[in-house]
Amino acid sequence: MTPDDRALVDRFLDMMAAEAGSSRHTLAAYRNDLERAAEAIGLLGEASADDLSKLGAQWAELAPSTVARRSAALRRFFGFLVDDGLRKDDPSATLPRPRLQRPLPRILDADEVQRMFEAAEDRAASGELIALRNLALLELLYGSGLRASELVSLPRGAVRAGQPFLMVRGKGSKERLVPISSRAERAVARWMEAMPGGRPWLFPSGKTHLSRVRLFQIVRAMAADAGIAPERVSPHVLRHAFATHLLSGGADLRVLQSLLGHADIATTQIYTHVDSARLVELVNTRHPLAMRGR
Repeated sequence: MTPDDRALVDRFLDMMAAEAGSSRHTLAAYRNDLERAAEAIGLLGEASADDLSKLGAQWAELAPSTVARRSAALRRFFGFLVDDGLRKDDPSATLPRPRLQRPLPRILDADEVQRMFEAAEDRAASGELIALRNLALLELLYGSGLRASELVSLPRGAVRAGQPFLMVRGKGSKERLVPISSRAERAVARWMEAMPGGRPWLFPSGKTHLSRVRLFQIVRAMAADAGIAPERVSPHVLRHAFATHLLSGGADLRVLQSLLGHADIATTQIYTHVDSARLVELVNTRHPLAMRGR
């Protein structure tokens, strides 16, 4: 990449960090995609529509998701150049737009989740420190739909007695309020009474907090303890279960979007496919014409 192109990419990433609140992982992914494009076409900042149209053939062996991501990075980059007056035209219309089919998330049914809770509660009844921690983790994962990174980084004082919400810092450092159930509040209170003091994290480990990898291992071990195939379960699967079971219970999709911290409602809409049986039942039983037919 030429020094001029590198300077443009740096300016673009500065904008993404300041205005869009992009995480360092997102910024690194954008930089990598733009550098790969520069290697393929030469001068990135001066690329023409014809130059970009040739990328489709060069990316033919890549996965559609990778092509879509690289195209999105380039479209946003050239949009930034135009908005900032660094070039007059946007050549990105010729970039490939692969059609992606979003995979349906893996979920657990309510009975399987109940089995995990029963096994975790039986172990916690002993008062063992690790068992109390694991029950608190499970209650927050399934009861509040937290992302793994959000859960492990919770400060010690995040959950307070009588406070029905906790403040979570999610993707892009965006904050949101997440409801906490009375069950989760009790489980966390028991854990905090037993856990060692003097640490700033709710779930400390070593010199910092519990890692996402360790959380993944803990959740799989809890699944195995409940007689569920460990490979079917992860922190993210429990987050999906939280969302799907809420939707089954009648939650509004916009409310679900807020609870999950999704920037785009389209991300939340995948749960309408997961719970399609309930939606069909709603149409057949609640639609005015269905009522009239009776």
